[in-house]
Amino acid sequence: MVQKHVAVLMGGFSSERPVSLASGNPCADALEAEGYRVTRIDVDRNVASVLAELRPDVAFNALHGPFGEDGTIQGILEYLEIPYTHSGVLASALAMNKEQAKRVAKAAGIPVAESRVMNRHSIGREHPMKPPYVVKPVNEGSSFGVVIVQEDQAHPPQVIGSSEWRYGDTVMVERFVHGRELTCAVMGDVALGVTEIIPVGHSFYDYDSKYVAGGSKHECPAKLSPNIYQKIQTLALKAHQAIGCRGVSRSDFRYDDRHSENGEIIWLEVNTQPGMTPTSLVPELAEHAGHRFGELLSWMVEDASCLR
Repeated sequence: MVQKHVAVLMGGFSSERPVSLASGNPCADALEAEGYRVTRIDVDRNVASVLAELRPDVAFNALHGPFGEDGTIQGILEYLEIPYTHSGVLASALAMNKEQAKRVAKAAGIPVAESRVMNRHSIGREHPMKPPYVVKPVNEGSSFGVVIVQEDQAHPPQVIGSSEWRYGDTVMVERFVHGRELTCAVMGDVALGVTEIIPVGHSFYDYDSKYVAGGSKHECPAKLSPNIYQKIQTLALKAHQAIGCRGVSRSDFRYDDRHSENGEIIWLEVNTQPGMTPTSLVPELAEHAGHRFGELLSWMVEDASCLR
């Protein structure tokens, strides 16, 4: 049997470069252990010419953030006719833009929180909506730039309009949803389990609680009633299909059960490039479903294609 040559794309030049390297290297190690011939590519602006010369059988996309998960690298791979993992150009671009992704999800009957998109400089000293609310960049991942405005705050935090802000001028202002943080992975056309994320020493699931060991506790599977557990799975698969995702994706939810068991379930976003770090959620959920890490990655490589 001829070894399939897999180029693992990692690093890159977005603010999520460290996360991408932390994902890419374990993936490359595991794929080598599965018998693939692996080339690790630390992506820069010359990636198209590097790939054109290398001509791998498959590109395993372990990039995070803009360029890596917004349809850009996917377009380059389509042009070069190199099969690749994860979602295609359109689904990647849609999912990366929180406003557009929410429009598609809402049209598909998926519950989302009320929000508005605006220029951060126009927020000023008046609340753009009744607190509590969340301000987040429309095109970032890993909780970069997320600001939670509490009920007792007299005005929006100054950092949103300051020169220190480096996440673009367009932000989404979204109603803050109280409750539990839940996530559900989809693999192909199957929803995997549901995990509850409990931040440890953090007010919410921010960058450190995502990627620093001990930053969060994962309850896998989440302790939920069977009907709520199944509903989360159904909504995750629905979002995956509505946005047109391929391969593996992960949807995030808030579940407010303070007043009743049925409570309120709100879909937050779909991640088309879920982390593959040692603390990441998708490998954990896949293992719970009976797929060890190497098997999950092999499935993704064999699922790779163009025109996704």
